[in-house]
Amino acid sequence: MVDLKGQYKQIKERVDTSIAEVMESTAFINGPEVHTFQKELEEYLGVKHVIPCANGTDALQIAMMGLGLKPGDEVITADFTFAATVEVIALLGLTPVLVDVNPHSFNIDLEAVKKAITPKTKAIVPVHLFGQVAEMQELMRIAKENKLYVIEDNAQAIGADYTQQDGSKIKAGTIGHVGSTSFFPSKNLGCYGDGGAIFTNDDELAHTLRGIVNHGMYERYHHDVVGVNSRLDSIQAAVLRAKLPHLDTYNSERREAARKYTKALAGNEKIITPLICDICDCHVFHQYTLRLKDIDRDALVKYLNSKDIPCGVYYPIPLHKQKAYADERYNERDFTVTNQLVQEVISLPMHTELDDEQIDFITKTVLEFLDGI
Repeated sequence: MVDLKGQYKQIKERVDTSIAEVMESTAFINGPEVHTFQKELEEYLGVKHVIPCANGTDALQIAMMGLGLKPGDEVITADFTFAATVEVIALLGLTPVLVDVNPHSFNIDLEAVKKAITPKTKAIVPVHLFGQVAEMQELMRIAKENKLYVIEDNAQAIGADYTQQDGSKIKAGTIGHVGSTSFFPSKNLGCYGDGGAIFTNDDELAHTLRGIVNHGMYERYHHDVVGVNSRLDSIQAAVLRAKLPHLDTYNSERREAARKYTKALAGNEKIITPLICDICDCHVFHQYTLRLKDIDRDALVKYLNSKDIPCGVYYPIPLHKQKAYADERYNERDFTVTNQLVQEVISLPMHTELDDEQIDFITKTVLEFLDGI
């Protein structure tokens, strides 16, 4: 699904040199590479504060801790996403409130959000799924009207630009009160292990978050807040520093691969290709995800695998049907889109090293299967 080796070869000299420098310095935790990466990412995103941490799941949890959410507070998020988003809500004793998604963008449905708000609601967590930024301007209006926090789960859309109604652009993850991301190796900006970060323009919140990631300490052995141990290590920061200058190029290459996929597949009535906005760059295609119409998806998966073409199903089970998060409050009629998507979606290989020959082979193989039905 991703070609990390091919990408590494393009930046091998810079990566190897940077890692060697960390080894030589032995500053493995909170070393200069971490602090420099933090500043460089702040500049790239146009955000006042980046707080690096150990992984994307921690980033979400720490963001919620920093906002002071209390057990019993309700947090609204999308039903169609990876479990980490709801996992941290449950871990903190908060009450997850899952809602349906938009069938075109796969992102949280705004009308469903409005209906889900109660006096106990304290926050909304939009997930920029597959690299497509959610409808943030309207979501922020809803949040302001109801005095709610917005926590962006930006694990899949790092580098995406959200175009506001006045035509101005703002980076995904920096629009809400706080944002989070993951640097898992397969992400658009990935390290060679685990890593994550939190973003905010709120000075006071940033101060709180910096304490939480380091055992609640601002001064050694003085624990001012309840914290966790969640730090980005220097080797991962060195890798991310090597990759960050290439992020816009990586995202452009993903967009171009997506356009080629869509051009080859769009004419087939059995497929719904991803929503692509021609006048904005709010989609960075962490995944290229198709919807199949009245097709046996598992048979297509098996056929692609038989041709040595990897593919993925993100996600096969809605969160509201997962054993860990099942709740008698949920009504199946409220999840019609999600329940349909989990039967239809399939993601094709998507990475910066895709070439025309590979895209041609993949798309022809998909169409070959569909034509044979």
